[in-house]
This record gives sequence, C-alpha cells and structure tokens, in this order.
Amino acid sequence: MGDFTAWSRDLRVTADADGVASLVGAVPLRMLADRSGLTAGLSGVLARRGFVPVHDRGRVLTDVAVMIACGGRDIVDVEALRAQGAVFGPVASDTTVLRALGEIGTTRPAAIARVRAAARAHMWSRLPGGRPPESTFAGGMSQAGTVVLRIDGSLVVSHSKKDRAAGTFKGTYGHHPLGCWIDNSGELASLMLRNGNAGANTAADLIAVLADAIGQVPKPHRARLLVTSDGAGTSHALIDWLTNQNHAADRSVEYSVGFDVDADVRSAIRATRRDCWIPAVDNATGAVRGDMDVAEITALLRDRLDRTSWPKTMRVFVRRRRLAAGEKPALFHLRGYKYSAFVTNTTTLTAQLLDARHRAHARVEDGVRTTKDTGLGHLPSKSWAVNSAWCVAITIAVDLLAWLRLLGCRDLGALSRAEPKTLRHRILAVPARIVRGQRRRTLRLPRHWPWSAALVQIINTIRRLPLARPG
Repeated sequence: MGDFTAWSRDLRVTADADGVASLVGAVPLRMLADRSGLTAGLSGVLARRGFVPVHDRGRVLTDVAVMIACGGRDIVDVEALRAQGAVFGPVASDTTVLRALGEIGTTRPAAIARVRAAARAHMWSRLPGGRPPESTFAGGMSQAGTVVLRIDGSLVVSHSKKDRAAGTFKGTYGHHPLGCWIDNSGELASLMLRNGNAGANTAADLIAVLADAIGQVPKPHRARLLVTSDGAGTSHALIDWLTNQNHAADRSVEYSVGFDVDADVRSAIRATRRDCWIPAVDNATGAVRGDMDVAEITALLRDRLDRTSWPKTMRVFVRRRRLAAGEKPALFHLRGYKYSAFVTNTTTLTAQLLDARHRAHARVEDGVRTTKDTGLGHLPSKSWAVNSAWCVAITIAVDLLAWLRLLGCRDLGALSRAEPKTLRHRILAVPARIVRGQRRRTLRLPRHWPWSAALVQIINTIRRLPLARPG
C-alpha cells in the first residue's frame, strides 16, 4: 500500500506573505457593475440630502452583489472582499453593509429598478446584433426576436424567527419569494420577497413581478414578449392582464401557462378523437417522441370557456404521456396515460411546437436552483428591510454573472455556458500576486492554473466596454 501522506510531509504554512490577493476573478464582476452604469446610477438614487456616508451606498450595494456572485451567503462574507484592499480599494465593513442594506430596503425601489433597466439596455447594446441570444426549444427552434420571461416561486427555509417568516405550503417555515428570469440571457429581471404563507397562485403578486420584469426589458426588445408559467399562473386575473398587455403600443405579449386538468378538461380528453392526437417532439433533438402526444381541445371546451369569460384568443392544449413501467398513476389517468394541460394565445406555431415550447418552461428550475446558490438560499437578517435589500443585491449578482458569460466569456467555449459554481471554482476565486511599478498595479495570475489565460482575456474584454453615459 502506498504512503498517502507523502505529499504533505514537507509542507509548512506561514502567514507572512505580502503582495498576494485572492478573489481576483471578482475584478471583472466589479468592472461590469461600473461600466454598465450600475454603480454610478445607484449612487445617485440612493443619495440622501445632508448625509455624506464614508462608503457610497451605490458602491456598497454593488459590492454586496459582487460578494454574492462570488459565493457569499451572509453579510459578514463581505470581509473577504474588504481584505483585498490592494485590489479593490476601500470596501465597507460588514456592520456598515448591514446598516446600508437597512436603509436601501426602504428606499425608492422604482428608482433602483430604473437604474437596473438602464444598465441592462447598455449591456444588451454590446451583444452581437444588439440583442440577447434566442430562447430555443424543439432542438433549436425559436421565435426570432422574442424575449422569454419565465416566472416561478421558491421556498427559503428559515431556522430562526425572521420578519414575515411563516409556515409554507410544503410544511416548512420561512419565506416564499417569487422571481422572473429572462430565459434568453439568464438574467433575473425581478424578485419579490414574500411571506412564507404567500400563495403560489396569488394573481396580484404574479402580475406585480411580471410588470417589474417587463420594465426591465429594454424598450426596443419589448415588441415580442413571451411569458411562461406552470399551473400556478392559471387565473383569470393573470390571463386577462397578459391579454390586455397587447393593447400597449410598444409590445405584443404571448403566454404559455399551465392549466388545471379539471372535470371539464377530463371530459374533453375523453371526447378527443384518436386521430386528433399528434406525437410530441423532443426538446433536445426535435425528433418525434413515441411516448407523448398533444392535442388541442379548445373547441371541445368552447361553451365552458365562453360561460366563464376566458379571453376569446385563449387556446387550450392537452398533453398525454404514457406511464413508464412501474410508474404510479396520477390522480387522473386514462388508458395508460397521464395528462397535463396548458393555455396560450399563440397562433403561429403547430401544436407540436407549442407543446415543446411550453415544456421548455422547465428551464426555470435551473434559474431557481442557481439563484438559491447565489444568495437566495439564505436570508441573512431578522429584518424585513435588510432581507428585501439583500434580494435586490441578488438580482444584481445574477445579472453580473449573466453579463460575465455573455460578454466576458463570449469566445471561451464552455465558460460562456458555465453555471455560477463552475465560474467560482475556475475564474472568480483565482489568486494573484500584486506587482507594483511604473505607477501601475499588475496582477500576476498563476502560470499553472488552466483558466488563467481565460481570466486575462475576460478582464481585457470587459475593460474595453464603453462606459455607460449617465442617465
């Protein structure tokens, strides 16, 4: 048997080195916050007459966002950024950050949203063609020029009594935030912190989050919007609101929302002729699937839809999937299939493509998961105001990581599609030696690190981005 301790036998550790920095990968994130206009814009809207803080509140908020993007889970984690003063300059302490977040949590949310929207518009203008990537489905299909907004909720468990924490519908205790992600780019357009007992299908909350999200889409790109949601979004109020959005001069809004398989839908399924079922297509390859079919049942439900005043433009589709061997049947199953339904107002795609497009909503689960890994998995304070400001910082952190992939990593293959955890391990946590000379500071990255050259390219690419003009 080998000697598994040999590698560490001659290691000695001291704490006396100078000129070494860690978290060097945070440099491009902070540069993105500055060059997008976020830092300056937030500084302006968070300023208070007669109050001149030691640490500008716009800088504090973007530094918290950078810290969260780098994997920080609590306010005290900002001390890791503060310890790199030779790279970042003065950074607020954790106590100052706590005080600042308390101020921000009750300060001008609409103004902060406008700053975020302006920064997004500037960043999108630097993308190829001046627009974000297409949102694809069915093996690479897309609706050209459509910005896709996906809305979903998540539970954040609290292990202590925090403001507005409550029992959740899953029997846990905590909060129930609601977010809306831009599928094309991976950005988090809006995030609403809610009580733990807030409903999954509360129409007023869904509408508020979507209104904020649409406001985050740069105006030239609101001409074609698609909103997707699971069955929690099926309410008259939300569908009516989405339908009415098409009366706005600057936008058209399509939707694809889960629908309850109630008694009327079950009756329509039983009445659907065999030749009306069309094989579904695989979302990864676009190939026809043998275990899943889709059919439109709008005509079979017309009397019910008219009686209950659903919009005339709403279409109802049902999907059936053959039960796998040993799979437990759902509450409603028929002839070896389980069923689900969705509604849409789109008229330009086939039933197959509409179904594939709706199933692509499942990608929002990746957005929820990575956002919980980017600050949302733990709310750091008892205070509702502090936690609300923390959620604002989360939206900025998710956006900064998205811009890092879209702009900084554009030509770097897998890094342009990397999840936050991968970026942290490969790029964000890289250390460097600080060399001073000729009135400059040079960060010398480890020669042996496989992604050092990529980080150099990322920083140089972001440095060349034009600085956003003050609004």
